[in-house]
Amino acid sequence: MMPNSKSIGNKIAEARKKINLSQATLAQQIAISPQAVGKWERGESLPDIVTLNKLATLLGVDLNYFSDTILSADEIIPIEQPTAKPLPTGRKKFEWNWDMSKGNWADADFSGLKNLKEQFSGSNMKNCIFNDAELTALVLANNNIEKCDFTASDLRGSKIEVSNLLNNKFNKCSFIDAVFLKNNIGKNDFSAADFSGAEFINGYFDSNTINDVIWNITSFKNTGFSNITFNGKIQNCHFENCAFYNVTFKNVDITNTFFKYNRKMKKVVFENCKVDKLTYAFLKNNQANLTGLTVV
Repeated sequence: MMPNSKSIGNKIAEARKKINLSQATLAQQIAISPQAVGKWERGESLPDIVTLNKLATLLGVDLNYFSDTILSADEIIPIEQPTAKPLPTGRKKFEWNWDMSKGNWADADFSGLKNLKEQFSGSNMKNCIFNDAELTALVLANNNIEKCDFTASDLRGSKIEVSNLLNNKFNKCSFIDAVFLKNNIGKNDFSAADFSGAEFINGYFDSNTINDVIWNITSFKNTGFSNITFNGKIQNCHFENCAFYNVTFKNVDITNTFFKYNRKMKKVVFENCKVDKLTYAFLKNNQANLTGLTVV
C-alpha cells in the first residue's frame, strides 16, 4: 500500500520527538531546510524514497515504519539491531512497496538505493544518479535510460529487456549473471565492468566504451556489434549468430571462446591478439581475417 503524506508526516514527527531532535537539527543533518521538515510533518509534502532512507537511518527506524499500517514509536525496532529482539505480539512484518514503474524520472539522485527489484519497469530515466546502488536482481522492462550514472553499482542477476540504454555511465558495475534481452545498448561507458556469466540475446551493442571489461563465460546470441573495440581478456565466451560492423579486437587474449554462424567476420580487425588453438579454429571456420592473431 502506498503511504500518504499525512501518515508519513505524523511518523516523522513522532520518531523525531522520541529521540529529542528539533526540526532544525533534523533538517541540518539531512541537508534540507527546516521549512521542508515542517511541511512533511504537516502533511503538505512528501519526502522522496532516497530522503526516507536517510531519515530512517537518522531516526533509528526500519524503513517499514513509514508504511500506512500504523505503528507507534514504542513499537520501533532500532535498525542497528534488527534481529536483536522479537517482534511485539500481534505486529505484522511489512515489506516496503514503493512502485516507481511507468514514471518519468529526471535529475534524481538514487545513490546508495537498495532493493529496487521490479519497481522501475516501464519508466523513463534521464540524468539520474545511481552511484554505489545495490541493484541485484533488478528487473527492467520497456525502459528508456539515458545519461544516467550507475558507477560502481551492483547489478548482479539483473534482467534488462526491450529497453534503450543510451549514453549512460556503468563504470565498475557488476553485471555478473545478468541477462540482456532485445535491448538497444549504445554509447555507454562500461569501463572496468564485470560481465562474467552475463547473456546478451537479440539486441544491438553499438559505440560503447568497454575498456578493461571482464568477459568470462559471457554469451552473445543474435547480437549486432558496431563501432566497438575489445581489449583485455575474453575467456570461455560464446558468440553465435552475431553480426560485426567496424569491430576491432586490439591487444586481446582470447581463449576457449566459441564463434559460430557469425556474419561479417571477414571485416573484423585483429591487432596483436593471442588465441588458443580451439578459438583459432572457430575463427577460421567463421571466415575471419586471421591477420594479427598469434596462436599460443
